[in-house]
Amino acid sequence: MKITEISVTNLRFSREPDTLKRNLCTPTSKFRGPGDAARAWFGPAALALVELRTDTGLVGHGSIGGFTSAGRDVVETYLAPLVLGESPFDVELLQDKMYRSTVRFGRKGVVVAAISAIDIACWDLMGKFLKQPVYNLLGGRTKPRVRAYASRLYALEDLDALAAEARGYVAQGFTALKQRFGFGPTDGAEGMRRNIELIRTVREAVGDDIELAADAYMGWDLAYAAEMERRLRPYHLSWIEEPFPPDALGSYVQLRQKSETRISHGEHEYTIHGFKQLIELGTADILQPDANRVGGITAMKKICALAEAADLPVYPHSNEAHNFHVIVSQSNCPLVEYFPDVEPDTGNELFWKVFRGEPRAERGHLAPNPAPGLGIEPDPAVISAYRI
Repeated sequence: MKITEISVTNLRFSREPDTLKRNLCTPTSKFRGPGDAARAWFGPAALALVELRTDTGLVGHGSIGGFTSAGRDVVETYLAPLVLGESPFDVELLQDKMYRSTVRFGRKGVVVAAISAIDIACWDLMGKFLKQPVYNLLGGRTKPRVRAYASRLYALEDLDALAAEARGYVAQGFTALKQRFGFGPTDGAEGMRRNIELIRTVREAVGDDIELAADAYMGWDLAYAAEMERRLRPYHLSWIEEPFPPDALGSYVQLRQKSETRISHGEHEYTIHGFKQLIELGTADILQPDANRVGGITAMKKICALAEAADLPVYPHSNEAHNFHVIVSQSNCPLVEYFPDVEPDTGNELFWKVFRGEPRAERGHLAPNPAPGLGIEPDPAVISAYRI
């Protein structure tokens, strides 16, 4: 089996996401004035689909991580010449070729995310050719199903609505939730108070037996994060996610030394080299890589091995198939992030529309799709409607 054609399709949001207009803590929050919402920072592209076609007629699918349209040029100009005519079974060779051929301008970010998509599509092709689900190619299942945490709960002005949303997930069987902080250092003391109100609202709505985490999405600084963590201790957060941008490694180390709450990050880290540094410096209690950013499934399984050797759990970002097959096959991935299929989506949920076959939560757990490959296929009508 040889790769004969590569295509990249950029897809827009299904509709303008309201969640990105509300109070939202992000790396760009420092630029907004009083009353401004986070709007323009996200960009127009919600998903970039990569398809590899072969001389057998099989087609493999992957996606470029990071919600960017810039990967298309990387694939078409720099990566396709390295991959066309090659076997999708040679994932180690192909990833090494792609990484070394682009290291002069790549190393992280969109180039590695583009490499990731091709690697994921190769694993999809291998599974389809062998008529096996990808998790079997990774060593088989380590558990029949995986506990999921519902990942949404944005910073609503209406706290009653936020509480009702949280109770709704618990009623569906979820025993773990993750919500979003809405405020950061530029919002001052009032913003800190409102962050606490958000956490208190959800905690009181769901009770103490539900695991609760919260995401700052890279929007804080060290002093702010240390004070927030101290004030939030009565609400027993399971972890605080991504308080700082990914390169603020010193801040992560210092916060962990002060914090009684676990600190997680890695959603915006790239390559096994990046995660080796995170582990060696002791920046995180929980690692959160995404296969479509770190270098694909080939890199993801190596990151899980590094984490296992360091006795660290891995909670990959998102329940998309490229992550879920890894989660099912690795013993140190005990939890899966689950983006509910709701409207309007934030980009995180667009995969529900684009792909058929994604496993859905039942009583707060996910079971893997045993179909060959990743077990998903794109919906041509959706691709046509959302194509940029």
